[in-house]
Formats: sequence, structure tokens, C-alpha cells
Amino acid sequence: MTGFGRTEQAVGDKVFLVEVKSLNGKQFDLRINIPALLKPFEFDIRNILQEKLMRGSVECIIYIKQNGAAQPVTINKELAKAYYQPIAELSQELNLNPGDVLSALLKLPEVITPSNIVLSDEDWKGFEVVLQSAIEQLKEHRVNEGKSLEEELLLRIENITIHSEKIAGLEPLRKQKIKDGLVKTLEDNVGKENYDSNRLEQELIYYIEKIDITEEQVRLRNHCNYFKSILNDSDESKGKKLSFILQEIGREINTTGSKAYDSEIQKSVVLMKDELEKAKEQVLNVL
Repeated sequence: MTGFGRTEQAVGDKVFLVEVKSLNGKQFDLRINIPALLKPFEFDIRNILQEKLMRGSVECIIYIKQNGAAQPVTINKELAKAYYQPIAELSQELNLNPGDVLSALLKLPEVITPSNIVLSDEDWKGFEVVLQSAIEQLKEHRVNEGKSLEEELLLRIENITIHSEKIAGLEPLRKQKIKDGLVKTLEDNVGKENYDSNRLEQELIYYIEKIDITEEQVRLRNHCNYFKSILNDSDESKGKKLSFILQEIGREINTTGSKAYDSEIQKSVVLMKDELEKAKEQVLNVL
């Protein structure tokens, strides 16, 4: 969701400069700084930004430069007075010429503003083009970042799938090891002649079924395949959906680990969790 766009273009007697940048964020959070001339259109500007960018912490800064014929202006006296005191104190501390304070005041934002100027419909349409251009630049940055993210996420999911296949290969041996271990423990503590082998076989089948991880591994592979299909989907906004799938993947990995009772499978579980955490970090960057 990170990106930056900047467009400067003349519209009539004005030059509009729009800068838009975006950082990762779960929701759409907008900070906007616009000149007084565009205040009546602030709601429209916010709607355009939200519709086009959808998610992320977005900052939009807009400047207007007058170009051409002189325009009547007004001086915001109250704002100038508010600026004056700290500037005068700083001037004294630095032993600067106090005569320069006024010229400095007049250069500060919003102290001098155009008087009674209303943005025409034609100028607004021209400004929209400038705004859209900056947004498109930002989206292009997002696309470039998205290509790298896609490769990274596919790598993490593929690694999880590889570990899952390794676990599937260990599963038959695991069941036999558990069975042999239980029989040996029983023989060592009770004696081979002192238990009913048929009853033991029934209990072993019940116990091994309880710790069977086949279903978890099937669901895990299905979730991984679903994740890859969503990643390739043409839908622009898929970050939340991918995050939900990763939660389901994590649930199956955790259940596999709790049922494993096998050191080799536990190693694969740990490695899958590591890959999952890396995927979760990266999916936060997806729109």
C-alpha cells in the first residue's frame, strides 16, 4: 500500500501542485492539507482519494500558485499577530534585524490570501485531472511493490506446502512408532501375558484415530491453494481476504503440532509457523 505521486500542472491562471503519499494501514486514514480556495471542494477531494486508494494511511498536500494577472488579496491580521510574537522573540535571540520580521510574516502560509476568489467549475475540472494524475502515479508505485509482494507471499505458501508434503510422508511411520511405543510401555509395566491383545488393538485404533492429522493436512493444502487463487484474482482489494486465509492456515498448523507427538513432524510445524509469520507480515502491505 506504499506509494507516492506528484503532479504539477497549469490550469487557467493557476498552477496546481498535488502530492499524495500512502503508507500501510488496515483502514483508510486520510490527512489532507489544502489551500482556502479548495476548501469548498474538500469533501469531493476526500471522496475521490478514498474511492481510488481504498486503504492505507494517506497524506495529500495541495498547493496553488497564481499565474498571470494580479489578483486582489487580503491580509489575515489575526494570523499574522499570532505568528509575530514567536518570530520577534527568535529575532532578538539571534540578534537579527527586527525590520525583517514583517517580510518574513508576509511569506508565511495563509497570511496573504486571494480575496473573494471562487474556483470556477472549469478550474475544478482541471484540478480533478491534476489530482487523478497524482493518484495514478501512486497506484503505479503500488503495483510495482505488489509484484514483489506477490513473489514473496507465493514463496512462503509454497514452503508451507513443501513442509506439509513432508509431514504426509512421515505420517504412516509416526502411527507405527506411536503404536510400538504404547505396546512396549504396556509390556514393560504389565507384562505381555497380562493384557488382552484384542482389547489393546481396539484401544490403539481409537487412540490413533484421535491423533490422526490427515484431515488437518488436507485442509491446510486446500487453504494454501485457495490463498494462491485469491492472490491471482483480478480484484484490487484482497488484503483482508488473504489475511483471513492465513489465519485458517495457522489454525491447521497449530492443530497438527498439538496432535503430532513426533519430533520430525514438530520440526516441520515450527518451520511452517516461521513461514506463516513472514507471510502475515507481508500481507499487511497488500491492499
